[in-house]
Amino acid sequence: MKTVAPRKPGRPVDPELRDRRCEEILDAALKLFAEHGYSGADTQVLADQLGIGKGTLYRYFSSKERLFLAAVDRVMRRLRVTVDASIAGIDEPLEQIGRAVRAYLGFVADNPGFVEILIQERAHFKDRKKPTYFEHREANLERWRTMYRSLMSEGRIRKMPVDRITDVFGDLMYGTMFANYFTGRQRTPEEQAKAILDIMFCGILAPTEQRRLS
Repeated sequence: MKTVAPRKPGRPVDPELRDRRCEEILDAALKLFAEHGYSGADTQVLADQLGIGKGTLYRYFSSKERLFLAAVDRVMRRLRVTVDASIAGIDEPLEQIGRAVRAYLGFVADNPGFVEILIQERAHFKDRKKPTYFEHREANLERWRTMYRSLMSEGRIRKMPVDRITDVFGDLMYGTMFANYFTGRQRTPEEQAKAILDIMFCGILAPTEQRRLS
């Protein structure tokens, strides 16, 4: 009876390989969607760019829709990481706010395709309960609410509903992002951050008018 030799062990499975491949796919997908739009983006072109079969692509993302939404989610995660890194090790709350504003505006300036992707999500997936941008924004709000409450208790900012601050600040940043994109503004993120922080921290009224209205 013929003896069957035992199979040699194959290459050890790399537990990080799938994650790395997902990141490569999402990077390429983001560029493709930003350039051609959701409807015009061809997943076969994406597979060819990555040097993989279309079937392999769909083993990672089962549909074009899932791929697109994962790309949007990835950019929002990168934005959050960028902002978090900018305030790491900073204890002064007002400096944290300033650094976060600069990091946000800098990220958007460095990633113009991000804004295009957000526009496409709204255009093609209006039935979603909440756009990806706002899902991430709300998940990250509590730490900022806590900060504002602390500043109020210390008498450093005037007392008001905390959500009024986060809503106005958040809408201002969101609006600035789209205004820059649609108008092609050339002001640097630093210039815009200074203007935003000046208005948010100091307001527009002269001290005499502030006293008159208080």
